[in-house]
Amino acid sequence: MTTVSPTPTPAPVHAALPHPVTPPQPAMQLRELVFGAARAAAVRAAARLGVADALGETPATAQELAAVVRVEPAPLRRLLRALSCYGIFTETPEGEFAHTEMSRLLREDDPNSLRDISLWCTEPWTWDVWPHLDDAVRTGRSVFADVHGKGFFEYLHQDAHESAQIFNRAMTTSSVQSALDVAELLDLTGVSSVADIGGGQGHVLASLLEKHPSLRGTLMDLPGVVARADARLRDEGALVERTRIVAGDCREAIPVQADLYIIKNILEWDDDSTRRTLRNVVAAGRPGARVVIIENLVDDTPSMRFTTAMDLLLLLNVGGAKHTRESLVTRISDAGLLIGEVVAVNAYLHAFECVVPD
Repeated sequence: MTTVSPTPTPAPVHAALPHPVTPPQPAMQLRELVFGAARAAAVRAAARLGVADALGETPATAQELAAVVRVEPAPLRRLLRALSCYGIFTETPEGEFAHTEMSRLLREDDPNSLRDISLWCTEPWTWDVWPHLDDAVRTGRSVFADVHGKGFFEYLHQDAHESAQIFNRAMTTSSVQSALDVAELLDLTGVSSVADIGGGQGHVLASLLEKHPSLRGTLMDLPGVVARADARLRDEGALVERTRIVAGDCREAIPVQADLYIIKNILEWDDDSTRRTLRNVVAAGRPGARVVIIENLVDDTPSMRFTTAMDLLLLLNVGGAKHTRESLVTRISDAGLLIGEVVAVNAYLHAFECVVPD
């Protein structure tokens, strides 16, 4: 049987020829950079509207999505078109929109969701402080109180309750996702007790206790923080029998003895807080106790665009800083800890293996 192929439709006379994909020229790169606020705002808008949650596995038109999220179709198409330029959603030849790996991260039900973190990094107060970055660079201190009339955390909890809730959810999301990486990384041979210092809600500790059934652990953080500890660690939780919860400020004292101390992402405020925390660990630990310090670095990492941006945001809101490898090694050594191996936990975290000296 002969198959007859359809006659190809001739291309329109004025059809545009495909353009070769070439890197943008410096002038266009700079234009794109200075419109970075548009990208951040577009991500925030999509997250707040729930566009990623509305889009299923089947591509949909902007009109169909607009009916679900209750917005106007034409502006939604413009939003989706802008996001698609950066790989957040993709537009099909038929004019429909489909998910990409990045757009799925804006779904609430994705196990690696970055929705809350995307909202946190684009909260209203961020738009107020970023224009004052030159002042922060000039003075070397936070501009938050100058802009809002009070310190960052005071403002957050007194004047921006919704933002505080988003902050808590974002930090929880980040901690849960990195906790599994930390648990996978750490070799706990010979370790019977671990203390998570400044450990927030204890997601790292819970992951370690679940992986090592004979391990006992202590979670230490401020009273208001440990009051919201991971459900596995308190009340009738599955790990409560092997968990001790200590309310306190690690900058003042660490009344905990353990074979292993974990300090994760709490050495990014001021230098005095960092020095006091590290010295308190040395004072608390027995000779030979392990101390694992886990931090974002602004060098020696594949995620420098992210970590350097977070570094600048820390300068703006609390006067803090992310560390370079050298700056963190210096502070660890000055505190009296002996530094061993430095290993990558994931694309944005490094672990510094240390020991309390004899």
